[in-house]
Amino acid sequence: MNLNRTLLLVAMLSIVAGCATRGPGPEAAPAEPSVSARDLMKDGAPPRTIRPEDVLDAVPRPDAILIVGNMSPYTVNDETYHVLDSLANYRERGIASWYGTKFDGQKTSNGEIFDLYEASAAHKTLPIPCYARVTNLENGRSIIVRVNDRGPFHSDRLIDMSYGAAVKLGFMEVGTAPVEVEVINLVGIDDRRSNPAGHYRFVQLGAFGSESAAQRLRVELAALVTSPIAVSQVAMGGGRLYRVRIGPVAPDEDILGLQQRLEASGYSGTQLLP
Repeated sequence: MNLNRTLLLVAMLSIVAGCATRGPGPEAAPAEPSVSARDLMKDGAPPRTIRPEDVLDAVPRPDAILIVGNMSPYTVNDETYHVLDSLANYRERGIASWYGTKFDGQKTSNGEIFDLYEASAAHKTLPIPCYARVTNLENGRSIIVRVNDRGPFHSDRLIDMSYGAAVKLGFMEVGTAPVEVEVINLVGIDDRRSNPAGHYRFVQLGAFGSESAAQRLRVELAALVTSPIAVSQVAMGGGRLYRVRIGPVAPDEDILGLQQRLEASGYSGTQLLP
């Protein structure tokens, strides 16, 4: 590689490094520790390149909005942020950046696994998960992304896109672009952040095709919680599913705190049930 190409590569990595500051994880929302310039340089594009046509839009669905990933307020780098009460009719213009290899395979702020090739994004204040159409105002390209992470924590940035989404929008090489972000309004979204203790008595941790797998999880959970744990059978498509549930949780117990403790212990994707 000649000198000019080397200098160009270093410059591109520097741009991406400035875009890739992750937010609080699913288990808590502490202030983010300082990150050295050397660590930031580890982020960038993957070895396998893709074309814009290889990146598919995220498919919107009315996922429940849980407390996990939506703690508010939260603080990062001495700055406090408040998650919006509602997704309805959100539209805003600002600067988009992107993040890639440094976070590939890691948990997003609501506990999902980041895949740099998929159409996803991070936002500081939108309730997550949600879906938004992001349009590059310089070239008119657009993509639907699943917003499931927190960031970017730069005063001049609105949204942090996955590597794949940045390729689709045509700004991966330059690092940033002016965009419009418009949330897709969906019918039937269950927002479970408000007063869940009054409406939910059970925490479900999963449904298994194997009874032995469900029973192993029940034994693991017995060491973590004091509430009853049950495995129930449900007929499904000619077979059976075995659901693992904690509860009923007593009215005076903190069901949100229980859910957060489970998420912090690695049991992601918990659901609150009536």
